Amino acid sequence: MIIVYMGTPEFAVPPLKKIIEAGYEVAAVFTQPDKPKGRSGKPSPSPVKEAALEAGLTIYQPERLRDEENVKLLQDINPDMIVVAAYGQILPESILNIPEYGCINIHASLLPKYRGAAPIERSILDGETVTGVTTMYMAKGLDTGDIIEQVSTDIDRNDTGASLRERLSHMGAELIISTMKKLEDGTAERTVQDDSKSNYAKMLSKEMGIIDFNKSSDEIERQIRALNPWPMSYTKIAGKTAKIYLADSISSEELASDFPETAGTVHSPGEIIVVTRKSFVIACGEGALRIRRLQPEGKKEMDAAAYLNGNKLSVGMKAEF
Repeated sequence: MIIVYMGTPEFAVPPLKKIIEAGYEVAAVFTQPDKPKGRSGKPSPSPVKEAALEAGLTIYQPERLRDEENVKLLQDINPDMIVVAAYGQILPESILNIPEYGCINIHASLLPKYRGAAPIERSILDGETVTGVTTMYMAKGLDTGDIIEQVSTDIDRNDTGASLRERLSHMGAELIISTMKKLEDGTAERTVQDDSKSNYAKMLSKEMGIIDFNKSSDEIERQIRALNPWPMSYTKIAGKTAKIYLADSISSEELASDFPETAGTVHSPGEIIVVTRKSFVIACGEGALRIRRLQPEGKKEMDAAAYLNGNKLSVGMKAEF
């Protein structure tokens, strides 16, 4: 089969490499235009572009895929299949109808759950214990097409957005090869999604990283893991912004047991209630959060012990944004 591949971030690199390794002819790779990066603002290629350059593939980076010249380009290439993984643009119907075997999407959730841009982070935020990857026929709606195959994985208690994304990416690479083979030999099944079981995982924003200590410690701990590496979770401690990399959720019972000096005292959310040599504890709406690793404003990531060596925290101070 002649394949056109569409993808942009690191998540989309392992599937592309796997398709190449499997011997398929990748006629072209479509990825988002280079974007400014770092302090220099110098345009930087996407991870998929870098992988495609390394493989010597033809690359296109249209600002608007739906423009007539891009539709004509794809018609001229006439691929048997278009494989899409986190491309970043919606495919119009004029493109969906081009390939004989369809446009096949690799989506990082067990559809119909978590349609949309941020299914990985949302699964951690919501406390899900299982997630996975779906291959599906692309349709006009957002992630609404018929399911072809799915594979699942447990969400580990220590998973971050980064670690789960990497695992799902490699699972997606294996799954797309299975799906492509089934499409070729006519054994691929298609299952209509149950829209009543769907929900939407909206795009992440920097504002989502602000820690609200009125929430439970469990919710905040999941937020810290889910939003790592972007936009990260952050608050202000002693008037300076700090990104929180690692924290433990402590129940009210554990708090009273581990730190008996806190028992019988009513603490307001965001109040620092314990300071030791290695960590500090912040009260939440329910339970408390023990801070293990953080990145103070203008500094590198460090463990709490190193932070406390250079910053005088005391019980009663507030962490709030």
